[in-house]
Amino acid sequence: MRIALFDSGYGGLTVLSHARRVLPSEEFIFYADRDHVPYGTKSVPAVRGFVRTAFRFLIEQQRADAVVVACNTATSVAVDEMRRLYDVPIIGMEPAVKKALTHDAEHRVLVTATPITVHGEKLKRLISSCDPNGLVDLLALPRLVEFAERQEFVSSAVEAYLRDAFAPYRFADYSAIVLGCTHFNYFKDTMRQLLPQNVRLVRMCALWMGMRERWRSSRGGRGCERSQSVRRPHTARSLRRGVPLCVRRSWRTWRRISRVPREWKRLFERSFHAD
Repeated sequence: MRIALFDSGYGGLTVLSHARRVLPSEEFIFYADRDHVPYGTKSVPAVRGFVRTAFRFLIEQQRADAVVVACNTATSVAVDEMRRLYDVPIIGMEPAVKKALTHDAEHRVLVTATPITVHGEKLKRLISSCDPNGLVDLLALPRLVEFAERQEFVSSAVEAYLRDAFAPYRFADYSAIVLGCTHFNYFKDTMRQLLPQNVRLVRMCALWMGMRERWRSSRGGRGCERSQSVRRPHTARSLRRGVPLCVRRSWRTWRRISRVPREWKRLFERSFHAD
């Protein structure tokens, strides 16, 4: 089975590393639309256009059997439309608000995400469905995506930005911070240094629970064996050491690569620690 993971940039690598552990026998394509990163500060129509382009490439050209939208912003504004357009399993991401509230229903929860996600209707509906006591607060952290794309994960600038963003909150009243963007996983070490021990970091990787059963259901109970019905040109073969095919840049400048760039390999290895 060929599974495509799509994100605006490097953040999706944290999802990819977890996906390969959950579904070790499948073939993966990772698509990073770095020409347009960050999505979270752009307009909703613009992001929807980027997502349509990515899906046309991944499904119509690369023949993906399923797509994981490893981008919370793209999920919040475009995944419903993609599910109407394409008859393949499409898995979106959303902040793990329910998980955080289930663990502690008495203390407050701070959900961090991009501006589009924070102000979007999808997140508001999610919160209204699981937060009857009004315990959830929202915080947009747009610069974390910029730091991540520069691979600046630990620095005085990152620490100062987070310290300033967290300053208004009395964390003795909070039980968790939800990392509502895949890019944010890379900054958990810095956050951990700034936060008291009573505050947990809840990541979106929890959404992969039961993923194997969801793929099996979508394929008529055939399990996770590699699909043989998809034509795979020689340029789209799996890479050495199990590293997935990576599609670099956006549809205009993408190129298949037979060897993962050093920066991607370093980030991919780092993502095992991030998630």
